[in-house]
Amino acid sequence: QSQLSQALNGLSDRAKEAKEFLVQLRNMVQQIQENSVEFEACLVAQCDALIDALNRRKAQLLSRVNKEHEHKLKVVRDQISHCTVKLRQTTGLMEYCLEVIKENDPSGFLQISDALIRRVHLTEDQWGKGTLTPRMTTDFDLNLDNAPLLQSIHQLDFVQMKVSSPVPAPPILQLEECCTHNNSATLSWKQPPLSTVQVEGYILELDDGNGGQFREVYVGKETMCTVDGLHFNSTYSARVKAFNKSGVSPYSKTLVLQTSEATQSEEQTLPFPVPLERSQLRRSPFSSTLNLQPSFSGRSYFELRSSAHQLSLHSSLQSLNSAVDIKKMVAVAWFSFDPSSAHADIIFSNDNLTVTCNSYDDRVVLGKTGFSKGLHYWELSIDRYDNHPDPAFGVARVDVLKDAMLGKDDKAWAMYVDNNRSWFMHNNSHTNRTEGGITKGATVGVLLDLTRRTLTFSINEDQQGPVAFENLEGLFFPAVSLNRNVQVTLHTGLPVPEFYASRSAM
Repeated sequence: QSQLSQALNGLSDRAKEAKEFLVQLRNMVQQIQENSVEFEACLVAQCDALIDALNRRKAQLLSRVNKEHEHKLKVVRDQISHCTVKLRQTTGLMEYCLEVIKENDPSGFLQISDALIRRVHLTEDQWGKGTLTPRMTTDFDLNLDNAPLLQSIHQLDFVQMKVSSPVPAPPILQLEECCTHNNSATLSWKQPPLSTVQVEGYILELDDGNGGQFREVYVGKETMCTVDGLHFNSTYSARVKAFNKSGVSPYSKTLVLQTSEATQSEEQTLPFPVPLERSQLRRSPFSSTLNLQPSFSGRSYFELRSSAHQLSLHSSLQSLNSAVDIKKMVAVAWFSFDPSSAHADIIFSNDNLTVTCNSYDDRVVLGKTGFSKGLHYWELSIDRYDNHPDPAFGVARVDVLKDAMLGKDDKAWAMYVDNNRSWFMHNNSHTNRTEGGITKGATVGVLLDLTRRTLTFSINEDQQGPVAFENLEGLFFPAVSLNRNVQVTLHTGLPVPEFYASRSAM
């Protein structure tokens, strides 16, 4: 009995462990079902993202085909028109010559025969080699190479992920390469010198300039980023963290940056410039637009903070200012046109301050600097104005249509003007026709007052029409649309014109 009782105790322990194991297995069934649903949802989302990307690419390729189609039709129609005119002239000459041949008066015939013979030979020569040859083929010389993509789709498969490496260490902000310039901020960072952990990318975060919540402004592998379109005369806090397959690092120390005041005076560059041989990513705050631009020397004015302590660099800057002959620090809101966001037909010159176009259709180009508050004024001088085109001047969102006149969509607010009159246009709605146009040598002024939230235009320093637009809010970029008949040059950092200053004082 003792032996049996002892054996039963051991068996009872095993039965208890088996019951607990069954509970664990049942829990695993539930967990597998939940994980399966979550994984399927993730898989569907990833495949849908690929499909969306393919559809977007499909739309872009169709647009290229349509452009090729329109180009071929235009060339052929132009040749049809040209050939029709020449054929009409030739037919008229033939009919006239036939009537002359019927002339019964020999002396009258001899008086005009030599001239007619010359005209006939000249007209025949005009139908020379190539005149009756099509200038455009009917074939579309485009071949879609989808083999690599199909191969990638066939190779699309699951990869077993195993966490083996540790989380990265917090990045270190490189103070000597961080700076502000106008309403842009450049930030640079690196991994700790002794860190051997692999890093897949970085996440840069900025607050709203008023001490609000941080938001992501850049995710990627680069270690330098310029954020455009910030508020002027505002204090921003920035921080960065690294990530890999294992997870996300803690944040770096917080960097506090002060943007410019957007007033015109002497331009100032303090120490710690960004090396010109490096490049950084530029992006507008809280948007998905990324483009590569060269670095610039800029104003460095910041503090470095951490949760445990605060290190101020103001005293260091003051000591440097006393040791070096530096002019009074005044921020200047200078900018030029932006080739990276302009339509491909726009032609740039004069350090991107002068633009024209190689198309007869209207094309849009934006300024590099975006404005979200403050008072800003710039001018555009008309360097060339042929055949009475309708250039348009104003402001736009960064995603405005680039292949139509400024103001055709709801992303632009503009004044378009010819040689006699002007109109205001937004979302393809025309208002306030005003007499007075432009010629070569004229100057168009654009005044953006984001304190009053208004947009006003002038021609040759006289206000053109009433206040063009009101209740403006958000981020606006200076913008122009023009065709090949127009060339303009941009002038920035200008004082507010007298007509507006006097109106503001009333």
